[in-house]
Amino acid sequence: MLTKSETWRLTDRVEVSGGEVATGVFGDGPPVVLVHGTPAWSYLWRDAVPVLAQRHTVHVWDLLGFGDSRAHPGVAPSIARQARTLAELVEHWGLDAPSLVGHDIGGGIVLRAHLVEQVPARSLALLDAAVLGPWNTPFTEHMQTHEDAYRTMPPHVFGDIIAARFRTAAHRMSGAAEAAYLAPWAGEAGQQRWIDQVAAVSFEDTREVVARLGEITAPTLVLWGERDEWLDASVGDRLAAAIPGAHRATVPDAGHFIAEDEPRKTATALLDFFG
Repeated sequence: MLTKSETWRLTDRVEVSGGEVATGVFGDGPPVVLVHGTPAWSYLWRDAVPVLAQRHTVHVWDLLGFGDSRAHPGVAPSIARQARTLAELVEHWGLDAPSLVGHDIGGGIVLRAHLVEQVPARSLALLDAAVLGPWNTPFTEHMQTHEDAYRTMPPHVFGDIIAARFRTAAHRMSGAAEAAYLAPWAGEAGQQRWIDQVAAVSFEDTREVVARLGEITAPTLVLWGERDEWLDASVGDRLAAAIPGAHRATVPDAGHFIAEDEPRKTATALLDFFG
């Protein structure tokens, strides 16, 4: 297992209908699948994975168009596409009702995979999850409205803009961590990938999920960073209230990138919930 966060990289590759996905499997025990959100990649989980892997087999992947995963030309990395990809990966890994953990749009992806793609789940964990709309931040809305301007912006200017954005995602992000989060979006190619995923993300892909939240029977944890500046903690309260029997918990002193600020507390909360 990788133990140093600076060496984090997923080395396995899986061909799926929408492209090629970078994946990794760690530990041993009941299966858990971690699904990051935007604009992160699997690096978000680097310090939580060793804790979870002490008791679980942990499956990690980079969303299509994120990290080291690449979508086929013409494939939009929408939430619907990512949910289909998750279903394909669960089948590829041969998993029977794993625990599904989703952060940010990963929460919407996990729920769509479960409710629409019919991926069985032993339990669900939704971390600072983008499910109840409207959940786009003003920054994302601005990018979607002015897509051409951001696509044609000089890459170094674009890089400065998104670097400032990342600094609001967590409260204790080191310079090394910031550089790691920015690396997949570097240069002109990375800039276009960023805009591709921004243009593809829509509440329309979670609207059907929201309408079916009352159908969820799997034990569900709604876990939120107390100091989330992107999605207020009240969103977590509303999400938990909409899911029958959901357990609501908070990680103190954590921002939107909950597993960046408090990886051990986040992993421990998941372990306590999984039992």
